[in-house]
Amino acid sequence: MDKPVLVIMAAGMGSRYGGLKQIDPVDDEGHIIMDFSLYDARKAGFEKVIFIIKRENEADFREAIGDRVEKYMEVSYAFQEIGNIPEGYSVPEGRVKPWGTAHAVLSCIDQVDGPFAVINADDYYGKEAFVKLHDYLSQHKEGPKDRYDLCMAGFVLKNTLSENGGVTRGVCEVDENRNLRKVTETYEIRYKDGVLHALDENGHPVCVQENQQVSMNMWGMQPDFLKELERGFLEFLKGIGKDDMRSEYLLPRIIDRLLQERRAEVKVLETNDKWFGVTYQEDKQSVVDAIRALVDQGVYRADLFGKSR
Repeated sequence: MDKPVLVIMAAGMGSRYGGLKQIDPVDDEGHIIMDFSLYDARKAGFEKVIFIIKRENEADFREAIGDRVEKYMEVSYAFQEIGNIPEGYSVPEGRVKPWGTAHAVLSCIDQVDGPFAVINADDYYGKEAFVKLHDYLSQHKEGPKDRYDLCMAGFVLKNTLSENGGVTRGVCEVDENRNLRKVTETYEIRYKDGVLHALDENGHPVCVQENQQVSMNMWGMQPDFLKELERGFLEFLKGIGKDDMRSEYLLPRIIDRLLQERRAEVKVLETNDKWFGVTYQEDKQSVVDAIRALVDQGVYRADLFGKSR
């Protein structure tokens, strides 16, 4: 069986944060958040990584991380470009927003021929999730013939919130066998006066619980799923207007649709590790403090990859 590959979505614009947040150092050693994901992934058994980036950022990414990581993992690049759409379709005039996470993953369709894990570039996930994802993808050889075989790292909602503003999470319904039943994109999740608030896609208040499982875009997939993304992207493009500046082709929505159609099975691999990331500029110091604490606790050493850095 092919060894699982790690795919990192690093083409995000970081519009709320400002700047190229994926290569912003978070410690005195110059490490970025992605370094910790790569370190944990390599320890878990992943030997190859595919970075999905913007073509214009390639030099920065190679200098910041890619060239160095080549000493420990096989490295490849895929480019998410807004103009990378099927023949016969055009980008709405004036649109600059990328097409979303599913389009990002679709960017590496020509480089993936075995099981793969997908993560965000600017999220810290913790060690446990990488081990569980790698083990599942390595050992789970074949799912149902009529359904896509997927897995997802499930995080506890309260472990994923920001103190500096609302966040978007894929809120999950999970059955007694740890199978995902539904995932709903939920917005502006935050505590106000000690009470958890959230909005649906139409801006209406919805109820969420702090101990609910949420998706942080950490998925395990098989290569046949990329063909589904390819077909679905055509349908997505047919449904948008010529003035559409913001619609996105998103993994959680696609997976939820497949679940409702009983065309996918998703095993939820639960982790109690605390997620953290930089959604807002003000989150930066919290990340720096969290990384320092993990080093002080012996979870990581300060030089991480060793003296060769």
